[in-house]
Amino acid sequence: MEHYGIIAWIVIGGIAGAIAKLLMPGRDPGGCIITILLGVAGALVAGWLGHAIGWYSPNEGAGFIAAIIGAIILLVIYRMIAGRRT
Repeated sequence: MEHYGIIAWIVIGGIAGAIAKLLMPGRDPGGCIITILLGVAGALVAGWLGHAIGWYSPNEGAGFIAAIIGAIILLVIYRMIAGRRT
């Protein structure tokens, strides 16, 4: 993943966020941009946890499935927080 840079994180994060949204349909307070940001953040969180647990080497990013799972977790948290405001 380090070979592709930030553009790859955005593309993979956007795809992971879209898949997370498809797996968790429903109304979200955010739009497409929030979905992409949650996907990118999910990929970063999955990579960080994978490094902490020892699943990934120091220069290796999270896998695509891990990015989707991370995006789903962040989407659930986002819905809980945003749901309290309304």
